[in-house]
Amino acid sequence: MAPSGTKTVILKIKRQENPKSSPRWEEFDLTWKPGMNVISAMMEIAANPVTRDGKTTTPITYDSNCLEEVCGSCAMLINGRARMACSALVDKLEQPIRLEPFSKFPVVRDLAVDRSVIFENLKAVKAWVPIDGTYDLGAGLRISPTEQEEAYPVSRCISCCCCMEACPQFNESTGFVGAATIAQVRLFNQHPTGKALKHERLQALMGDGGIQECGFAQNCVEVCPKDIPLTKAIADTGREVMKQAIKDFFRG
Repeated sequence: MAPSGTKTVILKIKRQENPKSSPRWEEFDLTWKPGMNVISAMMEIAANPVTRDGKTTTPITYDSNCLEEVCGSCAMLINGRARMACSALVDKLEQPIRLEPFSKFPVVRDLAVDRSVIFENLKAVKAWVPIDGTYDLGAGLRISPTEQEEAYPVSRCISCCCCMEACPQFNESTGFVGAATIAQVRLFNQHPTGKALKHERLQALMGDGGIQECGFAQNCVEVCPKDIPLTKAIADTGREVMKQAIKDFFRG
C-alpha cells in the first residue's frame, strides 16, 4: 500500500488460482513512479504483495519476456482492451487500471492464458518456408526492394493474439483461424521459396474455420500493436483463395 499523501496508482486485477477455480478481483494501491508501465506495476506488487485493504496475497502470474513489445508474451485486457502490458504506460490509462486475462483463451493462472491455438493454426496452414537443409541452396532467390517493402509490414507479427481476442468471429462455434494466421499465409505465399506450398495454404483456408468466417469487423487492425495491415492481407488472401477454388473446381 502506498504511503498517504503520495501520488498513487490503483490496479484492479482479475485473479484465478487455476483453470478450474472461480475468478476473483483484488485491488492494489502503488506509489507512482515516472515512466511506470503495467509490467513494472506488477513487479512492484511482486516485491510487496499486499492488497489495497492490507491483506497479504501472492504475486500476479502473467507472461512476459522482452519488455519492449517484440515477443508478444504480455498481451492481456487492459481497461477492457487487448494490448501489450509492456507498452501500456500508467500515465495514459484511466484509473483504476483493470487487468484481465484474455477472454477467448483458457486461463492458466491469473493473467496467463494458453494461446497455443495460434501455433496450431499456423501449423495447419504451413506457415513456414520449406527448406529441409539436406543440400546447399546457394545464395537463394533475389527479392526486389518493392517486394521487401510489401512483405515487411506483415512480417512484423509477434503472435500476441490481440487480433484474435478482439475478433467477434474468433470463437468456439466458428473455429476461425484468425487474422494473424491469414496474414502469415499472405506473407509466405509472397516469398519466392514459400510459394512452393501456396496451393496447400490456400486450400487450408477453404476448410472449416477458414477465411470465409471473417466478417471484416476490422477490430483486428484497431488493436494490433505492430500496425500490421491485417484487413488488406485478409482481402488479398481472400481473392487468392477464391481464384484457387475456381481453378480446383474446373480441374476436378
